[in-house]
Amino acid sequence: MEEINLPKGTRDFFGEDKAIRDYLINILKKNFELYGFNALDTPAMERYDILSSKYAGGSEILKETFKLKDQGNRELALRYDLTVPLARFIAMNPQLKLPFKRYQIGNVWRDGPIKLGRYREFIQCDIDTIGSRNILTDAEILSIANKIFNELNLKFKILINNRKLLDDVLIKAGVKLGDLTKTILIIDKIDKSPKETIKTELRDFTEQKTIENIFSYIKLNFSELKDEFKDSEGYKELELTFEYLKQFNVGNFEFSLRLARGLNYYTGNVFEAFLVGSQITSSIAAGGRYDRMINNFTEDKEKRFCAVGISFGLDVLTEVIKLRKEKFSNNLKTVFFIPINKEKEALGLVNFLRSNNIRTEIDLMSRNVSKNLEYANAIGINYVIFVGDDEIKNNKFKLRDMNSGKEELLTKQELLLRLTES
Repeated sequence: MEEINLPKGTRDFFGEDKAIRDYLINILKKNFELYGFNALDTPAMERYDILSSKYAGGSEILKETFKLKDQGNRELALRYDLTVPLARFIAMNPQLKLPFKRYQIGNVWRDGPIKLGRYREFIQCDIDTIGSRNILTDAEILSIANKIFNELNLKFKILINNRKLLDDVLIKAGVKLGDLTKTILIIDKIDKSPKETIKTELRDFTEQKTIENIFSYIKLNFSELKDEFKDSEGYKELELTFEYLKQFNVGNFEFSLRLARGLNYYTGNVFEAFLVGSQITSSIAAGGRYDRMINNFTEDKEKRFCAVGISFGLDVLTEVIKLRKEKFSNNLKTVFFIPINKEKEALGLVNFLRSNNIRTEIDLMSRNVSKNLEYANAIGINYVIFVGDDEIKNNKFKLRDMNSGKEELLTKQELLLRLTES
């Protein structure tokens, strides 16, 4: 028989792994809604011409796009992010009141390299605000990220740059207008590839002096750029962003001119969050401002659908929690009934506990007591209730705490009170 396996870069989730993901999603949703964002769902598949539009993610991400055709021979693709589908949704619903604040948590697919925290099917958790040019919007997005990471007790830093400023710096360095996009894509790999590899890629279309200038500029901090670029719109936007972040009590941020964010649609501030002192090097969240993409999808050229958003990496955050080696549960206490030749009699009590929102299971395998206790211990059951002749006769049921081993004889109402209090 041929070996059964999963497609490369995909995973099953069960037990503690699933509990961790649900825990993280609940924290994300709670904070998204706290800031006034509403949920949106879009299809897993989109028309390929939408995802491959020159106004969408760009040629680099299309190399990692899973393509398919339906029976009508129409070209489709699995979505590679949640931003382009959002743009398509806005274009199809131009009557929406602005600002439109949405969050979406859903699977996306990219046929790219695999490493710890990076897979080919993964969940993105996005928030975006559509319709506001105010830089306060950017700062609010980062304030949410800061709040979530602090709640998760993470050591992190948020890197921030501005694509307008980066364009101005690259042009000053000698990069030709037509080569800006190529140069930005290469710069985005500076912290992931050897310096000589970056220089070799740049030499294909850039003069040596320009390359030297680029590397000189990317070493500079924000204040060191002020003399040359204080009149740059991007520099001014960053100044205001930093002021707002201080008002939001966000302190774990720093400027990085080398942060480019390779996707073509970014137009202003870009940001990416990383763990500090962790073996996980993938970003835990990333995003930025994209003020032109949505308008390129809509016929309403009068209405300006400027936008800013951020995406949280659920898979990376899950790996972070797992690496802590903490015992993790879904925080629901589970009761397991072991009927001793009294299945029918036990069902009334099972139904009673379930009707009072107590998570309850019953032996479905007709095992003996010792086998049932072994099973309950193996899957992390919190309490076991025995139902036999003596329990039915006395109307008192033996409750065993599987953690402490303590046993009690309790009436139906006492059981409910005991389990509710625990």
